[in-house]
Amino acid sequence: MKVTGVVLTKNEEKNIKRCLDSIEWCDEIIVIDDYSTDNTRNIAENRGALVVKRRLNDDFASQRNYGLEKASNEWVLFVDADEVVSPLLYNNIVRRLKEADCDGFLIPRQEYFVNKKLHCTDKPAWDWSFGFNKLLRLGKKSAGKWEGKVHEVWEISGEIGELEESLIHYSYPDITTALKKVNRYSSIRAKELADKGRTASIFDILTYPTAKFLKNFFWQGGYKDKTAGFIYCLLMAFQSFLIRSKLWQISN
Repeated sequence: MKVTGVVLTKNEEKNIKRCLDSIEWCDEIIVIDDYSTDNTRNIAENRGALVVKRRLNDDFASQRNYGLEKASNEWVLFVDADEVVSPLLYNNIVRRLKEADCDGFLIPRQEYFVNKKLHCTDKPAWDWSFGFNKLLRLGKKSAGKWEGKVHEVWEISGEIGELEESLIHYSYPDITTALKKVNRYSSIRAKELADKGRTASIFDILTYPTAKFLKNFFWQGGYKDKTAGFIYCLLMAFQSFLIRSKLWQISN
């Protein structure tokens, strides 16, 4: 089975080499670049990737769907620039694709925060399961489309399987980067909710962040990571606070 790897980028010169080296086994690699001003495109092209410039316009699903359109192979693997496909995950993918019994695969994701491996992961509020965060990142090109402007989801019709090995996510190398991402993603999410007619009350602003922190730190094991876990869970709760606060601001 031939696989196309798709990576979205915007000024990712610090991460893109590590990411692309981990998927060099893909039969085709497409980088959808949001007009980077650093050396991202040159690094990607030097590694044989097809680089296509396209404005993100705060819509990650649209960008990923464009990647689906550009892919020339039946199977497509989406990897973020700050993620790495480990050799174990690669072997897992090859083995499962040979079986060809599914239309898409959920992949566990292992989080690293300030270079520390975390026990907890920041799952959506409706996912109360233990263990790794699992994302639908490998699927057939024609099986579905991406939905949602941020924290987007690949909606695939058909049989969904699960891989055993993990995608490695170096999400926040430092606190400054974390705060920038939290601020940006919360703005996109707040606008998306506002466009759907949602509003936020003082109750929402108080309860959503509190529930998120308690869930991540206690229920999902953030306390096991000590100070790093506390800071990570607090950042995710702060993101929830910003989403509801910005939603309140937009609606008022």
